[in-house]
Amino acid sequence: MKKFYIILTLILFVTTSKLQAQNDTIFYWKSGVMVHKRSIKPADLDSITFRRPTVNLPIVNLPNVTICSQVWTTTNLNVSTYRDGTIIPQVTDPTAWANLTTGAWCNYNNSTSNGTTYGKLYNWYAVAGIHDVASAANPALRKNLAPTGWHVPTDAEWTILTNCLGGENVAGGKMKATTGWQAPNTGATNSSGFTGLPGGYRYDDGTFNHVGSYGIWWSASEYDTAIAWYRGLDYDSGSADRYDDYRNVGFSVRCLRD
Repeated sequence: MKKFYIILTLILFVTTSKLQAQNDTIFYWKSGVMVHKRSIKPADLDSITFRRPTVNLPIVNLPNVTICSQVWTTTNLNVSTYRDGTIIPQVTDPTAWANLTTGAWCNYNNSTSNGTTYGKLYNWYAVAGIHDVASAANPALRKNLAPTGWHVPTDAEWTILTNCLGGENVAGGKMKATTGWQAPNTGATNSSGFTGLPGGYRYDDGTFNHVGSYGIWWSASEYDTAIAWYRGLDYDSGSADRYDDYRNVGFSVRCLRD
């Protein structure tokens, strides 16, 4: 009896080995039509996993300029959806704006012509892609505000820009457009090609201020759980100032190439 078990075990081992050595065929079908087949040994596989291929979307073509090692857009962002098409609400009412905890946009003074000139103003929730309550709690659920191939620059990336232009004290003049600003537009040369315009801002109480005299852009970086970093240009200064403010303030957005 013991010999029988040994012989049976050998037979099973040999049979299994032969089966593993033989090729099986995987057939690929679409709409009832075989579109591909592949022959492969089962012994060469640990498992089979079905995945959708990653789609490499083309970079969205935005007006841009290369400043040192960075590629910046030369106009302010003016989109009303996140990258995946999810709508970003336009909020005109000041009280509603003040109470926001998710992404929103507006035009300065709720004027379409201002939006055409300066782009939209976004709160920082939109910058962070916080589009609903769930995404506020879970960063993995957040959207991308910038179009494909671009992102909202971090505080560190803004610093690379201003350092490249000689430091915060003089970088602003090199970043400001030479027209469109209230006099005296101190130091403005636009030698960098950044072409910064004074789009003003919407404060956290929903009021609008300083179009023509201040240009302010969000960074993607938080200062703390309530505040985020930004950069500002001023009509009577040649500096590019680094400050922080509340998340429901409305600032302009510039994009940086990935």
